Amino acid sequence: MKKILIGLVSLIIIAFVGLKIAEKVVASGDGYYVQITTDGQRVDGKDDSGRPYIDYKYSLPGYDKEGQKKQLEFSAAKDRPLRREAFLKVTWKKSKGVTSYEEVQQKQIPKKAASKLGL
Repeated sequence: MKKILIGLVSLIIIAFVGLKIAEKVVASGDGYYVQITTDGQRVDGKDDSGRPYIDYKYSLPGYDKEGQKKQLEFSAAKDRPLRREAFLKVTWKKSKGVTSYEEVQQKQIPKKAASKLGL
């Protein structure tokens, strides 16, 4: 019984560590800062099961912490556009493009990127 319990606990720990490593690999990339200046391009579509959905596509300049520019293209799967004038930290990966984004406060943007955004 003790061996089974040790084996089960070991399996759970290995699975947890594996998931954390996979999450890190998938979510890793370069950080860029953008400001939402448009409503985006509305895209109406249907998923594989035929249910309608709405996306908003954006193409905006982003700046890394050193102030280097990159044109970023990404979609927001929401039923409304992203909030105008909002600041986002966008994660970009060479092999996949934009993999994630999150809203940040203006004070969280590095100085070189902020100056390029006109702040």
